[in-house]
Amino acid sequence: MAFFSNLFGSKSKQTAPSPAEAIQKLRGVEEMLLKKQEFLEKKQNEELEIIKKNGTKNKRVSLQALKRKKRLDKQLEQIDGTLTTIEYQREALENANTNTQVLQIMNLAGKALKGVHNNMDIDKVEDLMDEVREQQQIADEISQVISNPIGFGQETDEDELMKELEELEQEELDKQLLETGEPEKLPDVPSTALPAATSTSLEKKKEKKDAEEDELSELAAWAN
Repeated sequence: MAFFSNLFGSKSKQTAPSPAEAIQKLRGVEEMLLKKQEFLEKKQNEELEIIKKNGTKNKRVSLQALKRKKRLDKQLEQIDGTLTTIEYQREALENANTNTQVLQIMNLAGKALKGVHNNMDIDKVEDLMDEVREQQQIADEISQVISNPIGFGQETDEDELMKELEELEQEELDKQLLETGEPEKLPDVPSTALPAATSTSLEKKKEKKDAEEDELSELAAWAN
């Protein structure tokens, strides 16, 4: 009784233990029952050895050992049932303790979130977001103005720009053709007939030929 009094406390001083304390006490009971189970199983094996050793030869000793074994079997069966009940109860307490801790944390988180939201007014938040959007729009417009090129006078028409671009391309093409060069033109064939050779020129050619022949004759005669 002293053990159970220490375990659960007296009626006058009994207070509801915390889940952690109850779990710890259940674990203590489990350890105690497991040790008792181990001891009874050892005694059970000893009675079995006595029965096997004596058998029908020493019937009185064997019957006494068998009776003791039956009592041990019954105690072990009761311990098994108690351990199962305690295990279920401990697991339930552990789950309840876990759920309690989770709920406590969620409660704290909810209070913290509520405290944060208490410092916020939805109308002020909407006004602030409208102001942010307005300032963003102004910033975009300023960026658009800054990014536009500064021109003097009116903007040039796109058709005029295309026409000027085509003219520049044509000038560049003409320049390339001039640099490569064009085939030279042959002189035109004269349309009038060439003048006929004069008689004086024919006579000069004949005299020159006769002189060359005379020189050849002299050389031949000298050679002979």
